[in-house]
Amino acid sequence: MFKKFKAFAFKGNVIDMAVGVVVGGAFGKIVTSLVNDLITPFISLLTGGANFSELFVILNKANAPAGTDFDAIKTIADAKALGLATLNWGNFVQTVIDFFIIAISIFLFVTLIQKGRDKLEAKKKAEEAAKEAEKAAEPPKPTTEELLAEIRDLLKENK
Repeated sequence: MFKKFKAFAFKGNVIDMAVGVVVGGAFGKIVTSLVNDLITPFISLLTGGANFSELFVILNKANAPAGTDFDAIKTIADAKALGLATLNWGNFVQTVIDFFIIAISIFLFVTLIQKGRDKLEAKKKAEEAAKEAEKAAEPPKPTTEELLAEIRDLLKENK
């Protein structure tokens, strides 16, 4: 059992996948920071200070304590402190934005890698074509039979 597990765990594909997960996690942190620290404040500026992650709807106002001023509840934490159930749709919007930024980033990264591979492949093909052209430009070397026939003819002339 241990041998089978060891064979599975140390295959190249599993290790590559583990590295991908670690790098993906780090990349996710970068994208989260990009969204939270750069994009969301910019969108907030455009929308007059709205913070997506704090957009919510109180689901059941009837369960609120008597005399609750609903206009004073500005954050999810305020609503939770009063024991109110909330639909936090702003978090969903934020997560969707994160997803699209990650998807675009990965698309651009893969496209960049593919362009690099295409250039390398085109360079290799050009080098191979140049070698083939060089071989074609060289006069063909005589075969063994032709060389032997030439030697025979030279020997006949010298007699």
